[in-house]
Amino acid sequence: MKTIYLAAAVSAMAVLSTGCIKLTTENEIKPIEVKPIHITVDVNVKVDRALDDFFGDLDAAQNK
Repeated sequence: MKTIYLAAAVSAMAVLSTGCIKLTTENEIKPIEVKPIHITVDVNVKVDRALDDFFGDLDAAQNK
């Protein structure tokens, strides 16, 4: 009989003491930093070829 009272007292203490436990968590959410992207496209080769074709035609016409 004493063991039943002892078990009941221990379980009651366990149940009542869980209400005293406080758990806190902190999460820091950092903002995402978006930086601009600089893209350099080199089109000199295409322009150079187009100018050679254009002026090449004019040079060919003048030589005739």
